[in-house]
Amino acid sequence: MKGRIELLVLITLAGLLFLALDEIPVIGDPEAPPSTHVSPRYIERGPSETGAKNMVTAVLADYRGFDTFGELVVIFTAGLACLLILDAVPRNDGEIE
Repeated sequence: MKGRIELLVLITLAGLLFLALDEIPVIGDPEAPPSTHVSPRYIERGPSETGAKNMVTAVLADYRGFDTFGELVVIFTAGLACLLILDAVPRNDGEIE
């Protein structure tokens, strides 16, 4: 019985995801909201608001700075965890140092 409930939940969620795919704009669509609202604002006001000459730098460093910082924190934490795991070397008696 438990397996049937999980399968039903999985099929329901998959169906909802496929329905949501219908709402995603086509890549490169010039009429999509990011192309009609967000991109023109960044292109028009980006150099004066940020002072950056490169639009990619302006968006990543100034407009999405906190998001980029959060991603860097996650990557740093994952790297640190890997180093700590790899540094845990078993001793001769089987315990980890």
